[in-house]
Amino acid sequence: MRPNILMIMADQLPAACLGAYGHPLIKSPHIDRLAERGVLFESAYCNSPICAPSRASMCTGRYVSEIGAFDNGTDFLASTPTLMHHLRRAGYEVLLSGKMHFLGPDQMHGFERRLTPEIYPANFAWTPDWMRGAYHNPGTAVNQLKDAGLCDWNLQLDYDEQVHFRALEAIRDLARRQHKSQPFFLCASYTHPHDPFITTQPWWDLYDHDEIDMPAVASCPIEEMHPYNQWLQIHHMVDQFPPADEDIRNARHAFYGMVSYFDNRVGELTDELERLGMADNTIVLVTSDHGEMLGEHGMWFKRTFFDFSVRVPLVIAGPQCRQGHRVGQAVSLIDLLPTMNQWSALANRKEIEPTVPGDSLCGLLLGDDSSWKDSAITEYLSEGVCEPMRMIVGDGLKYIHVRGHEDLLFDLRRNPQETENHSADPAYLERLTRLKTRLLANWDDDEVRRRVLESQQRRRIINEATSQGPAESWDVEPHFDVTEQFVRREDAQVRNNKLRIPRIEK
Repeated sequence: MRPNILMIMADQLPAACLGAYGHPLIKSPHIDRLAERGVLFESAYCNSPICAPSRASMCTGRYVSEIGAFDNGTDFLASTPTLMHHLRRAGYEVLLSGKMHFLGPDQMHGFERRLTPEIYPANFAWTPDWMRGAYHNPGTAVNQLKDAGLCDWNLQLDYDEQVHFRALEAIRDLARRQHKSQPFFLCASYTHPHDPFITTQPWWDLYDHDEIDMPAVASCPIEEMHPYNQWLQIHHMVDQFPPADEDIRNARHAFYGMVSYFDNRVGELTDELERLGMADNTIVLVTSDHGEMLGEHGMWFKRTFFDFSVRVPLVIAGPQCRQGHRVGQAVSLIDLLPTMNQWSALANRKEIEPTVPGDSLCGLLLGDDSSWKDSAITEYLSEGVCEPMRMIVGDGLKYIHVRGHEDLLFDLRRNPQETENHSADPAYLERLTRLKTRLLANWDDDEVRRRVLESQQRRRIINEATSQGPAESWDVEPHFDVTEQFVRREDAQVRNNKLRIPRIEK
């Protein structure tokens, strides 16, 4: 029997901020429990440390430079197959509750139904402008940290409470149809723990404010940073609003509470699967689109290539998964498409595999790492920088290439803080050469930059035009057929019997 798939996504959650990954303070018992009965990937990476590109890359199984989903204001072609298309071809019912940050007129990209609206705009309003060089962006400035801490309610809770309600509702509805043979893929995608870093009293009170740890890696003067991190510090206006220690502690405290909120929702979804007898044939996958710097290296939010920004949680549990196993080799989110094709027994998956750069994780899930590539590639072509950037992780090393600037090489095993650049160290030359060859194969700095600039110009023109006259919207409004809800055309007792779990057939 082919498994159901429940994918639970966080927004802006670094792997390092979960108990299962070794954080000494953060309370994440439900994800930790999932890791104990499944597989935890210790070196899983997003393929772009920004929301929309990362999700587009994950869904298509391709790099953002290939599909043209460069930034948070870029669409990708509706003609690009996604993992959702492949699952539907394999006979799955494919549903989304929550955020996927699709831009442009195609707001489905293979999903049959969206159970909630999108949280962010679908238009080109957030298109960056590399021609300006490094520039301040008040919309992502660190002065928001002054407001970090407690609230009574907020926009993110408005959204995630709806996401959670609809996801639980979908699980119960799917449970009613277990007698049918069609498996399902349900993605429940939350906006927690994305900034702003504010949370309500119960989640704040999980942590003692005096015990909140400060960043392990101190900041350094902006002028001493690598140029791409200098650009990002300017973009986030760290040069204008250097955060005070108490603001940093408040932000981290609230963030920890937000992580625990997300973990609680993971627990309620997985408990519901168990309660309704669906757990034995459902693979549960927990991940995030990218991480959050939380003040490490003096940096905030995402966009950089430090591990707090690009290393994400990836925990998979259920049938076809070894219990309590940890994988140390590098993987990335583009590996999920071929993995799900294998889970779904897609008829022509062998024909698709050579056309995408990712590889199935199924062998690793069963404990076989003998032929794994130990490699993850990440790109950043979005706001805050002004040159193409690419990164590769493998063999315990991280190599970073930025067009026209010094290379970086970090030894993640010896120096996980990523403070020592070994790119000019002869002792690393052979391993560096291997990584560099793999990273820059089929990569042309000048051509990528040309494509990014042309795309930005086109979208700025369209955004200027559509800002005039009647409002134009690509948003999808979830539809629920009230004629099929509750009691309508049948006797109430008959209808109750049909909707009861377990179902009563009479």
